[in-house]
Amino acid sequence: MVEVIVIAEGQTEEKFIKQLIVPALRHLQVYIKPVLMNTSQSAKGGAVSFDRFKFNARNTLRQSENSVLSTFLDLYALDPDFPAFDEAKGKATVYDRVRCLEAALHEAIVTHVGCRPDRFLPHIQPYEFEGLLFSNVEVLITVEPTWSASLKSLRKVRDAVETPEQINDGYDTKPSKRLEELLYPKYMKTTHGPRAAERITLSVIEQECSHFKAWMDTLRGLAERC
Repeated sequence: MVEVIVIAEGQTEEKFIKQLIVPALRHLQVYIKPVLMNTSQSAKGGAVSFDRFKFNARNTLRQSENSVLSTFLDLYALDPDFPAFDEAKGKATVYDRVRCLEAALHEAIVTHVGCRPDRFLPHIQPYEFEGLLFSNVEVLITVEPTWSASLKSLRKVRDAVETPEQINDGYDTKPSKRLEELLYPKYMKTTHGPRAAERITLSVIEQECSHFKAWMDTLRGLAERC
């Protein structure tokens, strides 16, 4: 078996991992454990500073020499102190941007901790978790009876981009903001997010979101270590 500890952005991502990713990988003996970082003395989850991330990554990787560390962090509002942040902003596509950030983060943490490179598998989701929910807006609207009234508007958002992962990172245009503005009752991250993803299904999300799928394939590939 392989234990993979995933540092999650917040409670929504933590629930999503527990409800969808954990059971999807269990049969491969790849056991996923999402955790929230302490972001202050009294809170967990939310904005993740790079210094705090380094501290948590080092402690996690040193607790066991066999476990693997991964992440589920949003590109939106990523701390500008993360390695290669300015360099990544100049990349042509969002996929080039997240790959640049992930490569720099991998190098920084492996160097900082002194661990084997294959023990740290960073994932940064473009642009945030809610983008995944646009993988099938027809299923998304079934979560609440009144959401069907927003199908046309949601479809317009989805059709404006090639993939849901390209719905951008402006404050008023990020995926979560679009859902909050278009849906009534209002979209609530921890309540609606994991429930919608479960209805849409992991397989459909992977078909629509190539960067997310690449991460899932990497996690599945850990089964070879068993």
